[in-house]
Amino acid sequence: MDRYGNRGGYSGGGYRGSASRARELRRRKRRRRAIRNRIIFGCVVLLLIVGIVFLIRWLVGDSEDAPEGSAPASGAAENTQAGPEAGGETAAGTEAADWQAVLAEADIHCQQYNYDVAIQMIQGVEGYEDIPELTAAITRYEEEKSKAVPYENMSEITHVFYHTLVIDGNVTFHLDDPAKVKDYNQVMTTIDEFNKITQEMYDRGYVLVDIHDIAHLETQPDGTEKMVWGTIYLPEGKTPFVLSQDDVSYYEYMEGDGFASRLVIDEDGGITNEIDQEDGTVIRGSYDMVPLLEDFIEAHPDFSYRGARGIIALTGYNGILGYRTAPKYGDPTDSSYLEEYASIDVEYEREQATKVAARMQELGWRFASHSWGHRDYGALSFEEMKTDAQKWEDQVEPLLGGNIDTIIFPFGADLGTGSWRGYDHSESIQEKYQYLDSLGFDYYCPVDGAQYWEQMKDGYFRQGRRNLDGIRMWWAVSGEKDTLSDLFDASEVFDPSRPTPVEDL
Repeated sequence: MDRYGNRGGYSGGGYRGSASRARELRRRKRRRRAIRNRIIFGCVVLLLIVGIVFLIRWLVGDSEDAPEGSAPASGAAENTQAGPEAGGETAAGTEAADWQAVLAEADIHCQQYNYDVAIQMIQGVEGYEDIPELTAAITRYEEEKSKAVPYENMSEITHVFYHTLVIDGNVTFHLDDPAKVKDYNQVMTTIDEFNKITQEMYDRGYVLVDIHDIAHLETQPDGTEKMVWGTIYLPEGKTPFVLSQDDVSYYEYMEGDGFASRLVIDEDGGITNEIDQEDGTVIRGSYDMVPLLEDFIEAHPDFSYRGARGIIALTGYNGILGYRTAPKYGDPTDSSYLEEYASIDVEYEREQATKVAARMQELGWRFASHSWGHRDYGALSFEEMKTDAQKWEDQVEPLLGGNIDTIIFPFGADLGTGSWRGYDHSESIQEKYQYLDSLGFDYYCPVDGAQYWEQMKDGYFRQGRRNLDGIRMWWAVSGEKDTLSDLFDASEVFDPSRPTPVEDL
């Protein structure tokens, strides 16, 4: 395998920093939810009181049949038609709770450069013209919108990627298996490195965008579809980038090497990790890219363009997202079946994987094929590639809800030698492309060490990806070559737990 193959590895300590941060974020979420629930509960109680007052008034005869000169049923009911000056506190309080929640959500949309949505949300509040906070918000959103301009260099947007994150380098980089250590050291990134990279990219003005923001298929007058450039509106000084992560399957060979075990939905509806401990216990926390990025965007909404997240590239031979969903786990006749699989409830694993994938998509995450068996499609024959791709279509895509339009090539490869010229470069490459196109793939991502590489054709969009891993950072800190300086200072990021030199396989 070359340096872009699937790798893995964790077992031990090193969670505490990430766990405490995750717990603090969850506490904040619960506090905010508790406050919101108290407001809603208070509003409901007030509405019930008003309803009861009206009911009492009606029952005691405050109607056309009431005796002449009879008094109102209660002082509270007497004020129900009065304005705020006359004591309309119940209605005003209910409205305040409603519009304040809308304002909080609209503010996040504005921070994420989705100005029109933010304005529309405020204008959707009945009577917003009479609420100074809401009219001021619209003015603020309009001012922010005026600062956003179309990004000029759409063909020069970088795409960075990671493999599964190392929780504690003092564990993963010091295993008893030298071959694993060498692999992990080269292609993996630690949590500490990821957090530092993310923070520095944010500080430098990078903003995460969806690959579909860069280019998309557009129906032409003749009914055909053509890939066209999109438009990204950002303030001056902001730079868009795309993010992806390979092999988010938490493979069997990684167990006990210092990695998370799976992705799960937490009690607040967010995405977090679980780690299976040697003693049989399970701990939860932000131990890989997905929950770590969710934490960061919650604290820095302006790091995400209109709610964009990253692309998660999945194989299928060990299942997805840490769940053992492949047929072999429930089929004793399969040649890959092991006795230990007898304890695995495959249908339950698929059900859980489907729920997690659906929640991730609700949050803005995209999924991509990484082939079924982590295969080099450029090196395979057409029939071999077709067999593998069909397995992914049959076993993985249904768990993701279907309609996956992106393929991220394993090993950083593509469809064959010279394919960078375009998929019409040779008959064999064109045949492979046409088959993948028939499966619905429109976005194709190999690995390219350049700062950016994009290619637009009528039917597809291609974007090279840059690996932010041990070998690239080592090249930078050792002075061999620095291909990362536009993103971050590798000398400030490089994890001291790494064995040096970091060797290139």
